[in-house]
Amino acid sequence: MGLDILLFRADNADGQGPESVRDSQRRRFAPVELVDEVIRLDQEWRTARFNLDQANKELGRLKKSIGEMQIAKKKGKAVSAEDEQAALAKKVALEASLEGLEHKEEEAKNAVDAKLPHIGNIVHPSVPVSADEKDNLVYKTWGEPVPLEGGHYHSELLAMIDGYDQERGTKVGGHRAYFLKGWGVKLNLALINYGITFLESKGYTPMHTPFFMKKTVMALTAQLSEFDDQLYKVGEGTVKDPDDYDEKYLIATSEQPLSGFHLGEWMVPSSLPLKYCGYSTNFRKEAGAHGRDTWGIFRVHQFEKIEQFVLSKPSESWAVHEEMLATAEEFYQSLGFSYRVVSIVSGALNNAAAKKYDLEAWFPKFREFKELVSCSNCTDYQARSLEVRCGMKKEGVKKKEYVHMLNSTLCATERTLCCLLENCQTPQGIRVPAPLRPFLGGVEIIPYTKPCPKRPSTVPAPTAAATTTTTSSATASTTTTATPASTPVTTPAVTPATTPAVTPAAETPAKPTTGGSS
Repeated sequence: MGLDILLFRADNADGQGPESVRDSQRRRFAPVELVDEVIRLDQEWRTARFNLDQANKELGRLKKSIGEMQIAKKKGKAVSAEDEQAALAKKVALEASLEGLEHKEEEAKNAVDAKLPHIGNIVHPSVPVSADEKDNLVYKTWGEPVPLEGGHYHSELLAMIDGYDQERGTKVGGHRAYFLKGWGVKLNLALINYGITFLESKGYTPMHTPFFMKKTVMALTAQLSEFDDQLYKVGEGTVKDPDDYDEKYLIATSEQPLSGFHLGEWMVPSSLPLKYCGYSTNFRKEAGAHGRDTWGIFRVHQFEKIEQFVLSKPSESWAVHEEMLATAEEFYQSLGFSYRVVSIVSGALNNAAAKKYDLEAWFPKFREFKELVSCSNCTDYQARSLEVRCGMKKEGVKKKEYVHMLNSTLCATERTLCCLLENCQTPQGIRVPAPLRPFLGGVEIIPYTKPCPKRPSTVPAPTAAATTTTTSSATASTTTTATPASTPVTTPAVTPATTPAVTPAAETPAKPTTGGSS
């Protein structure tokens, strides 16, 4: 992955250049000196490339001259033996030096390629600048985030419908492992099938991806730091067959294999956008998440996810980004979940993302918003390393054009299941949202069959309810709202414990609390 090396040389037609990269690094709170390192390494490579090219040209001239002398000798013309020997000696010396020049050029090019991925994508101007995620801006909200007095947490509810076994899962698979069972399996599959059906209706092609990738391909699409922090390695990398060697990584999201689906291809602009619905089981180490979200199946090492992945024309990717967010919003509105959309601060963006939204749904028992969706525009950052081009290069144009790649969660099913349980609990059981009923044989209520498990001594502290005080957002396609995600507000009136916290949109539509959804 990486930026266009032309950005490090001089201002281009778009008005971008080294200073625009430096400014983006500052906004990311990332080392600006990396930009100057790339500029230095690139200059060294260009010098090495020039020296190699000049040596090849000189060798070509010598070969031509020697050939002309040999032809002249055959024709009986006088040729200086001294000149011929000098040319042959120079040819031998140049050929000997070429190996060293080629090695030097290759080393210089590898040094540039190794450094480039450490510099993040150019941050979009609308991204809030901060190193603290407490400054994420609330872009829009939907529904009423009502705290729940009494009632149960999602982990308790899943146990009460006999939907999982975490204790035996831990015995078999270790920390954060689990067995889904009974209604847990059925609800998970219902969310999967509903998610695929939902995206298919939006023109997405369902894709069931490989669960592992070759290291060489994973390195083209995943951030280097993810290899140790997030990815599970399988195989030891013994090279037996260069086309299928053993060193592979389990995927953390279907975005990774989908980004390589068109590896090395030239896309016809008229075929774009290409919209893929990725379905996969995903595997994450969750390094750095020790002690976070340890209850139930909200944060686990293995989970299913339905993903939106789109290849678009560069000129259309920002509109596509908003469309993907709107698709995710419509999905959660159909389930009746209150949520807010936040624009992630510049310092928390991964290297590939130029801008990212998170959709955070309301968990009424925890009394807090929790992330269910991440929606990113990676522009051409991934496509460049994967060589997925947009159209043919036009004559006289130096800059190659690549497709833009965008990704967005639609439904990480285990997390969504947690949210469903808290929002749809009733005294009798779990009320099934209307859109899921066709995938569950029409069942409307899943009864409790087990008592509530003993609650741990340490109970999560409630947080403030949703924010509604707003300021205008510069990036919305319609009138939307933005406010720091950490802004406290007055807690809404509490609903009785005997009533559901949220009514599904399919039965009683909720109304947006902002000027509208994009």
